[in-house]
Amino acid sequence: MSLFRTKDIEAMLAESRDDGLKKVLGPVDLVMMGIGAIIGTGIFVLTGTGALTAGPALTVSFVIAAMACGFAALCYAEFATAIPVSGSIYTYSYATLGEIIAWMIGWDLLLEYGLATSAVSVGWSGYFQSLIAGFGIRLPEALSAAPGAVPGVNSVLNLPAMLVMLAITWVVSTGVRESARLNNVMVAIKISVVVLFIAVGVWHVQPVNWQPYAPFGFSGIVNAAALVFFAFIGFDAVTSAAEEVRNPRRDLPIGIIGSLAVCTVLYVAVAAIMTGIVPFPKFEGIDHPVSLALQYAGQNWVAGFVDLGAILGMTTVILVMTYGQTRILFAMSRDGLLPARLSEVHPVHATPFYATWTVGIVFSLIAGFVPLAVLAELINIGTLSAFSLISIAVLVLRRTRPDLPRTFRCPGVPVVPLLSVAFCVFLMAHLQPFTWMAFLAWLAIGLAIYFLYARRNAVLHR
Repeated sequence: MSLFRTKDIEAMLAESRDDGLKKVLGPVDLVMMGIGAIIGTGIFVLTGTGALTAGPALTVSFVIAAMACGFAALCYAEFATAIPVSGSIYTYSYATLGEIIAWMIGWDLLLEYGLATSAVSVGWSGYFQSLIAGFGIRLPEALSAAPGAVPGVNSVLNLPAMLVMLAITWVVSTGVRESARLNNVMVAIKISVVVLFIAVGVWHVQPVNWQPYAPFGFSGIVNAAALVFFAFIGFDAVTSAAEEVRNPRRDLPIGIIGSLAVCTVLYVAVAAIMTGIVPFPKFEGIDHPVSLALQYAGQNWVAGFVDLGAILGMTTVILVMTYGQTRILFAMSRDGLLPARLSEVHPVHATPFYATWTVGIVFSLIAGFVPLAVLAELINIGTLSAFSLISIAVLVLRRTRPDLPRTFRCPGVPVVPLLSVAFCVFLMAHLQPFTWMAFLAWLAIGLAIYFLYARRNAVLHR
């Protein structure tokens, strides 16, 4: 059997209509899901780290990262309407590029989504501890952070990060409609908090803080773009909901492109105001830069709201990314590439129950014991690889299945997909050597599992 055997698209669509999942999501749910996944640690935590790398030119870094995501988003939107099936790019690759490519990108997505939930849980913990410290409550040092995360602190594990990850896992396991309602409420609150920061902070900007605008030159801007690219991760999780959307061919592009556009505007505005209030070197060692900017401006009452908004915001990211990963596991298991139990649907909650709890337990442990800085770059390289691949897959689909119905077509083919690949490869080249070594090691493990288990247990093989 060929390593590049593909699944029949019509068979995939038929399979998705009888999978036991409830089709309850609409366009508003999808836009809110996208925003819920995007706005989180990237804006509330990594803006400080990005400012140290690019200075006030962090705004340009966000624009570069958004362009890389925007080109990829157009490719995702076409696939989402042509093949509205769970599994995101894993499913799209299985239909176009072949089984081994699909397996490797699915394995890559497990890294992206799983570490994203862990990383955001760590960011959530930082803001949570900042909030309760305002009430005079402090956790023991041993339970406040991962080992080695904070210099001079003898920490053992990040207990709040572990607990929030497990709590969200329980929510996701109870049902998609319930998860979507909770997400919509929390997203509305966190958008309000971001707008509040912009409305209050703009009056405290000191333009002198924007000089020099790019203290580390273009290389600093690009290095920061490679880091804050993490801030845009999440819009692709919308495609994982395809089998639970009432009208996926119409609503999925709205969710993907709409959420990315809203978040780009908010990111650039926050970065400009934050670096205009606080001289960028002041963000050294700070894990809550947005609330620091308000404290610096003497607006402590707003800083408290920002801490609360950040906590809710990052909660929605954990929720959506956990949801997305469970649906990818579900799709891979249904295809026989992972154990069948991971695709079992709960008779009451209509969710992939075992897949959800597997994700929750494993990545809560990672959140507890791995520092944020290590997690962020690993997530970025996995996501950039996925975005490059889907851009290539669009070109393949156009050539192999020009007849396939699409309610949305990526404009400017082949230029836009090729630009997407170019942007992603460019950003990947600016990641650390350790990140590349860890990523290649992860792929090597995935390749071994494919040949030892997945290939011979695949439904197509049987």
